[in-house]
Amino acid sequence: MAKITYIEHSGKRHEVEVANGLTVMEGARDNGIPGIEADCGGACACSTCHVYIDPSWVEKLPAKDSMEEDMLDFAWNPDPARSRLTCQIKVTPALDGLVVQLPEKQI
Repeated sequence: MAKITYIEHSGKRHEVEVANGLTVMEGARDNGIPGIEADCGGACACSTCHVYIDPSWVEKLPAKDSMEEDMLDFAWNPDPARSRLTCQIKVTPALDGLVVQLPEKQI
């Protein structure tokens, strides 16, 4: 399990434990975190699970693949360095303490 902190655009924090093997998106969905819509259910076919990774975590995550890079073009206000799709980040013990910030909206 990894503790992940999801920060809503308003600043409200949600610290939850997410089981290893799930995605960061599934952790948000399973814990009722508002702001991650995940319209495609995790198939990397939309951008509605977009978040901004805390700067201290950007280099610790696996690199984005080309499919995620392409889908991020459709996200609201993407940041080239910090934006990720949470459906593409598998939870491992190494992600314990991860902090993600939700954008103002999902599109």
